[in-house]
Amino acid sequence: MSTPGPDAFVLGAGVSGLTSAICLAESGLTVAVQGAELPHETTSVVAGALWGTHLVGADDRVAGWADETRRVLVELAGDVTTGVSICAGLMAVRLPQDAPPDAPEAPAGAEAADAIEYARCDPRDLPPGYAAGWRLAAPLASMPAYLTYLRDRLLAAGGQLLEPRSFATLAQVAQGCTAPVIVNCPGAGAHALVPDPSVTPVRGQTVVVANPGITEFFVGEGADPDDLTYLFPHGDTVVLGGTQDYGNWSRVPDPATAERILAACAAAEPRLAGATVLGHRVGLRPTRPRIRLEAEAISGGRHIVHNYGHGGAGVSLAWGCARDAAKLAIAGLG
Repeated sequence: MSTPGPDAFVLGAGVSGLTSAICLAESGLTVAVQGAELPHETTSVVAGALWGTHLVGADDRVAGWADETRRVLVELAGDVTTGVSICAGLMAVRLPQDAPPDAPEAPAGAEAADAIEYARCDPRDLPPGYAAGWRLAAPLASMPAYLTYLRDRLLAAGGQLLEPRSFATLAQVAQGCTAPVIVNCPGAGAHALVPDPSVTPVRGQTVVVANPGITEFFVGEGADPDDLTYLFPHGDTVVLGGTQDYGNWSRVPDPATAERILAACAAAEPRLAGATVLGHRVGLRPTRPRIRLEAEAISGGRHIVHNYGHGGAGVSLAWGCARDAAKLAIAGLG
């Protein structure tokens, strides 16, 4: 007698796949997760992971997903083992923006969620070359620790994390498992796997350095919105960035880019000058004109629930999207 397969098969072991699997497993379903890479090898581990809807397509569902995820992250910040904290910091722009006379203004592109309060900072507190800045506090995740937490939470709920495997097509995925529901969280891999040509990678490169005592984050935007400088402290380390290279599929760190990142971050925060480099990371943000979160019927009465296209906000939307994906998956099970 053959062993029955899981109720749900989750494709992708990054933050979206793991969070979706947790929601399913904690709902009482049997769940197996498999990706082309293990969690700590995915693009998710590269994320700076400051809560916010960066590089997300136009979608009226985003604000709700982001706010739901923020509430979960705030709760997790009470447990140091999750890797999540509430971090204060500064967002700055090189071009001036006019503020209304009666209230501080949030920076352009800031989230509309009421939970985040932006306060204009004193110009004297800005790094050289920046014209305006805002202080705020938001959830920040140290991704190696956070992915470990998600993996362990999945396993504790009875979920399985299978050895990595690459699939050429979704049809191959469906043929290779008996689960009545497949939850599709392949990140930038959706471009070829689905295939979905509207999924475009935006390459991000970071440098991890030893922390010289920094406790606040910094995000600086240049005249070009793709000209970003950021630093995110995570205890003993700081993640420095960054890049936004559209259509670039390379996951090999570029030494010249790393040097530019180090120089830009040291100019914004002088304590980083000469910091010990601990590692280099590259990830591909899976951008799409609109996040794809929907169910698709396939043969045999089975369903695929798509959950991809989160751009640079995979961590910031994960819980909101995963809970909706889980509802669709459960509905697909009848």
